[in-house]
Amino acid sequence: MEWLDSVRRSIDFIEKHLEDDITISDVAKHVSISLYFLERGFSVMTGYSIGEYLRNRRLYQAALDLQKSKEKIIDIAYKYCYDTPESFTKAFSRFHGTTPKEVREGAKINVFLPLIININISGGKQMDYKIAPMFPIKLIGFQKIFDTETSYKKIPKFWDEICEKYANNVYLGKEPTNPYEKAIIDNCIGEYAICIDDLEDGKFRYLIAGRYAGGEVPEGMIVYEFPRMTWAIFDCIGPNPQTLQSVNTRIFKEWLPGNPDYEIDGNATVEWYDCINGEMTAPDYHSAIWIPVKEKR
Repeated sequence: MEWLDSVRRSIDFIEKHLEDDITISDVAKHVSISLYFLERGFSVMTGYSIGEYLRNRRLYQAALDLQKSKEKIIDIAYKYCYDTPESFTKAFSRFHGTTPKEVREGAKINVFLPLIININISGGKQMDYKIAPMFPIKLIGFQKIFDTETSYKKIPKFWDEICEKYANNVYLGKEPTNPYEKAIIDNCIGEYAICIDDLEDGKFRYLIAGRYAGGEVPEGMIVYEFPRMTWAIFDCIGPNPQTLQSVNTRIFKEWLPGNPDYEIDGNATVEWYDCINGEMTAPDYHSAIWIPVKEKR
């Protein structure tokens, strides 16, 4: 399915169901795209997460209802899927900078109209990428579940947590003293970061991982295997996280919209980091983003 059209259809679906108790998972199911990919692309293209856009549109429509109708505030709160008048008033005040009662009395509101997606597609063919069919890849790593809306803030903390708890000694060149440190050394854990969208309610699995070389899997770690599949591999040369973020934005703004040859095929992405050569902040640091794809028919 055309990527740009899928984002537009997501917005249309939201607009038709502002008064229904839908979730971001419902939006993804409607357009038949992995929630992780849809959330990522939606955010890049619009500047809002799907949940944030849905909330903002409901709160704007609620403000219009307060201005134009005599409905009770409690009824408007329930109409736009808030469980209590208190939660509605709190969200409303945060968004509009004024209370529902004050808006009814004439206070100004924050306008938030439906988005119209128009993308100027340029440069997609000049992106540094290759299409690579690969045999199955088996990875081992530390797993944690994240919410799509808060993942960008919380994932770096997960890396810090794993490094502090398990990796600092071995990264300093010391011999491993426990099964976790040995697993990090034996499997080069930290070479890959994996996002797997196979959960419900806007959550996904995230792995700090390395290629599984066999041997003991310490308690709390998992082994995950990708089947044989085709990847679009985008090389990233430059300091991180800025370079990865920039390339990721170009993938969803330039490469995917209107791509005549390939579309997303799967529910996971891979980030690869060069664990041997250079520092992540160096101007010539090498990393990569892997996106599962298939040829359009």
